[in-house]
Amino acid sequence: MRTTIRLVAGSLSLGVVLVAGVAAAGPLDGPGAAKALACSACHGPGGQSPSNTMPIIAGIAPWYFKKAIEDYAGGRRPSPEMEPYAKYVIQAGVDDLAAYFTGQARQPTAMRPDAAAIERGRAASKQCAICHGESGRGDAAKGSPDLRGQPPGYLRHQMLLFKADRRNPADETLKALKALMKTVPDDQIGDLAAYYSSLR
Repeated sequence: MRTTIRLVAGSLSLGVVLVAGVAAAGPLDGPGAAKALACSACHGPGGQSPSNTMPIIAGIAPWYFKKAIEDYAGGRRPSPEMEPYAKYVIQAGVDDLAAYFTGQARQPTAMRPDAAAIERGRAASKQCAICHGESGRGDAAKGSPDLRGQPPGYLRHQMLLFKADRRNPADETLKALKALMKTVPDDQIGDLAAYYSSLR
């Protein structure tokens, strides 16, 4: 009897922890809330990544979330880490999870890039504004995501992947971006990452 009580109590405690994590991240009645727990190990509760290398997906545009998931799952955006998770998201319901993360209040990264790097990045960002806008908000019509407040390490890594043609290598719509990135020195890529990370 005591063993049964302990097992029940343990199960209830685990349930409270999981529910508390979801409650802190967003409403429990959202259809994607429980499914989103699988994403929190890397992206943080509610998609608010505390890491310098993992993107913040709280408040993400649903079109971009779905495109990223479909590209990862289909192998078009090579990533041995993300591919199995992306396949899970599609199986669990990509629309539900997109709606959940879109509905979360997005906070900018806690990372604080070097002030001098931010200013150098600001000066170099004119070439990026054609697609991402002067404010870095992005443009859905051009397939350009919002870059503001993302971790600088993540932004830098993604730009380097574009430069090396290792991100969506077969996507013809990204040819112009990749050609541009090949002209940008690696240290300037770091400056651009610092600048866009600093935007709010």
